[in-house]
Amino acid sequence: MRTDFNPQALPRRDFYRLLNSLVVPRPIAWVSSRSAAGVDNLAPHSFFTVASVSPPIVQFTSVGVKDTVRNILASGDFVVNFTPESLFEEVNATGTNFGPEESEFDRAGLTREPSLTIGSMRVAESPAAVECRLHSTLEMGDCTLVFGEVTHVAVSSEMLDGDHPRIEKLRPLSRLGLDEWGTMGEIKEIQRIRAGDWPRDFRPRSQ
Repeated sequence: MRTDFNPQALPRRDFYRLLNSLVVPRPIAWVSSRSAAGVDNLAPHSFFTVASVSPPIVQFTSVGVKDTVRNILASGDFVVNFTPESLFEEVNATGTNFGPEESEFDRAGLTREPSLTIGSMRVAESPAAVECRLHSTLEMGDCTLVFGEVTHVAVSSEMLDGDHPRIEKLRPLSRLGLDEWGTMGEIKEIQRIRAGDWPRDFRPRSQ
């Protein structure tokens, strides 16, 4: 038995919450940007992914036109800062709807760190930062999709094994439904099976 939900029959906010509870876990783009007036903005966006490998482009979605989008359109750049468990309260605090004249860096007690290739500031406490120049935006319904070409990545050396960031050291936060957040939990490893190596006796666990 299943319960059916029709997006045309539910209030917009209710259906949005339903989707947010099913499209999980969602990585967080902790986006720092700078306004035309020079105010450093910082906000978490949980619709975030890699959009292209070559050129390297990341994409996040802003629900509504917020300070982040306005700043990026004005400056042409932004930083996606990594969100670790250790900064749980700070990440949540930067989701507060402060006015454009206030900096979330200051309100959340976070330290600015200059970027190497762009004008927007990085979060010094974050273990990794992805510097981006604005590639393009796409209006879709009540949302703005922001695409940024990656110009530089900086990762804390203590998070690396050689050149590989270790997930157990990064310990990422993720967003779930309602006010729920996810932490790393159990890590599972499995190699993808190539067609030529497909085992003849393979049976799904459900059978």
